[in-house]
Amino acid sequence: MRHSFFGGIHPDDGKRLAAASPITPLAAPDQVVIPMSMHIGAACTPTVKKGDEVLLGQVIGRSDKPVSVPIHASVSGTVAAVEPRLHPNGQTVMSVVIDNDHQDRLDPGVHSHEEEVEKDPACLLGLIRENGIVGMGGATFPTHVKISSALGKVDTFIINAAECEPFITSDHRTMLEHPEEVLAGIRYVLKLLKLPKAVLAVEGNKQDAIALLRDKLQGSTDIELLVCRVRYPQGAEKQLIQTVTGRQVPPGGLPADVQCIVMNAFTCYTVCQMVRTGLPSVERVVTVSGPGIMNPANFLCRVGTPVKYLVEAAGGFKGETNKLLMGGPMMGSAIFSQEVPILRGTNGVLAFLAEQNRAKENPACIRCGRCVAACPMHLQPLYIYASERKGDVPGLKKLNATDCIECGCCAYSCPGRLQLVQSIRNAKALIKKAS
Repeated sequence: MRHSFFGGIHPDDGKRLAAASPITPLAAPDQVVIPMSMHIGAACTPTVKKGDEVLLGQVIGRSDKPVSVPIHASVSGTVAAVEPRLHPNGQTVMSVVIDNDHQDRLDPGVHSHEEEVEKDPACLLGLIRENGIVGMGGATFPTHVKISSALGKVDTFIINAAECEPFITSDHRTMLEHPEEVLAGIRYVLKLLKLPKAVLAVEGNKQDAIALLRDKLQGSTDIELLVCRVRYPQGAEKQLIQTVTGRQVPPGGLPADVQCIVMNAFTCYTVCQMVRTGLPSVERVVTVSGPGIMNPANFLCRVGTPVKYLVEAAGGFKGETNKLLMGGPMMGSAIFSQEVPILRGTNGVLAFLAEQNRAKENPACIRCGRCVAACPMHLQPLYIYASERKGDVPGLKKLNATDCIECGCCAYSCPGRLQLVQSIRNAKALIKKAS
């Protein structure tokens, strides 16, 4: 049954720019930069040093912390450096730099796991961890941790194929071009969870993918295809749970608190690829789009590829670029260098023109309340903004500022152009510092 969620907005989705562009495999660059932090949780420690020969799929970083996954080489070649390099988050992060020999020599440990997973579905959990699979929708939470916390506790497995962020079409194209792999990945996880059925939730603006998946699922009872209303942020975890089940995750709670687990469609595709080929998470589909890109496209590229390599493959910039984003325009992060690498969780690189800059020099709240109406988490962004400016930590806690999912609905709706999302991020940092 399809339900609804509170708030939300209807921005121009911009998906027409790249939706018809097939996934184009890109040759790996001459050099890749692979950060030791590409997931939520503990960063890895490099296990290689300068001058070492590495193979495609080889572990080059590892952590013994429970919330972490290994990092793998996305090419074969020689380690050129192990040093801090610029990360898309704006900081410098310990990274392994590899000079590509363009031979893609495979690590001996890379082999198909189909037979062992077929015999023992439970072994999939360890394989998911060892092969570095994380949430590919952008959150990058280690998938094995999510599944472990859900085993025996959930009754609903939801696959997030909403892809509600404007301009991003990487999941859409993956479902169109690799539906069998997406569905197989869902079924592998379904067996691990020991549930009878999964719900594949797709927004209604992907009619070609919906028609194809319906055809592929004809006669199946283990995967239900649910077409969701087009409304941002339909693909946010808590909102999608409410859409699919009608349940609401409590403040500060997790999906497992309402007996649900949510996984991204590309994560399921990656699980299938890992099981069938043995290759760890070393590549991903990235949408390069936006009004500032000459030829918007979808590329299959290696983790560690510099952003500039993808921009050049898409024909470069069109006009004076005002902002370059990694991720979508609502929840993505601005990047100030094209040298930063593509990560496991990167689903898009977007460029916007100077003429589209909506920022105001002196933004002011006009007390219209639109941010409150748009907030899908029932928060009061204008009051959080005011409390953050005053440094009122008790007030921020009372306003449940940490429940904000940073979807950007409030800032998009604000006629005064207040930097509400940034203010709430600062509020969270104040709360954390005071704890």
